[in-house]
Amino acid sequence: MKIAPSNSVLLVVDIQSALLPAIDGGDDVLANTLWLLDIAALLGIPALATEHCPQRIGLSEPRLRSRLTADRIVEKTWFSAVAEGNLLRAPSAERTQWIVTGMESHVCVQQTVLDLLAAGREVFVVDEAVGSRRPRDKELALQRMRQNGAEIVSREMVAFEWLENADSPAFREILKGFIR
Repeated sequence: MKIAPSNSVLLVVDIQSALLPAIDGGDDVLANTLWLLDIAALLGIPALATEHCPQRIGLSEPRLRSRLTADRIVEKTWFSAVAEGNLLRAPSAERTQWIVTGMESHVCVQQTVLDLLAAGREVFVVDEAVGSRRPRDKELALQRMRQNGAEIVSREMVAFEWLENADSPAFREILKGFIR
């Protein structure tokens, strides 16, 4: 299935400053997530983020946090962002297509994705925008999420499906500023 811009939401799971240095390729996970956040903002696609135990672990990475308003950031203590019930009550949570980025792939991302699928959502996990401390854990998590019905996509797949066509008013701006 294709991603529909009018029915999708971008979810950023737990990209918190204290965890980021431990993630294999963490700088790339962050950069790819910021890239998607900026394109989503240009196209009017809503975005949400989660913060796992921010009192102990700290807040989202500052560049990420600056792109979201406070009502778009959901605090959680459960590994699954869905389990506590706050995520599906957040703004734009009624949308049925969820594009997911974040960390760790095999813990909070995977449990959130599995619960979103169980809640009847269509889930697209952005390969280069998720990460774990160990590459093997990420690989296994992507396999398991795919086996359970999530689609594994690239950031450009998401961008071009959001754009839909070359006549889109934002196409030239995104092509020039983001697609290289």
